[in-house]
Amino acid sequence: MTEPVFTLDSAIALATRAHEGQVDKAGQPYIKHPLRVMDAVEGTEHRMAAVLHDVLEDTPVTADDLRAAGCPERVVTAVIALSHRPGEPMADYLARAAADPIALVVKRADIADNSGPLRLDQLDEPTRKRLRLKYATALRLLDEYEAAASS
Repeated sequence: MTEPVFTLDSAIALATRAHEGQVDKAGQPYIKHPLRVMDAVEGTEHRMAAVLHDVLEDTPVTADDLRAAGCPERVVTAVIALSHRPGEPMADYLARAAADPIALVVKRADIADNSGPLRLDQLDEPTRKRLRLKYATALRLLDEYEAAASS
């Protein structure tokens, strides 16, 4: 008997269950964000990491839960890299994400979705302004880390 295979559909189902009942800052079902990030990247492992990118940070799901579900270790590693730890400086978090090739692609797609008009236009002006600055800073840091790694 063969072991069940963890597929992109498995990742989507896991993320959907994990984020059930959660809403974003605009009151929309939270799962829409990881699904949009997933749609913005290519490749099965990238798409799995994208749809799962917030489960460790925002739900009770753990890395061991992902492994137990059969999630490929390469994807688990990327999801860990994409998970901002409590109290962790943003620069440290982004350096970790930038060091993982899958996480870097997903983080850029995550920032693009978070800073896009679909999300920001639903927020009040002070929140939009704060988030625009946050995401611009994050992109600058990712660019710096990526440039340093390639030199």
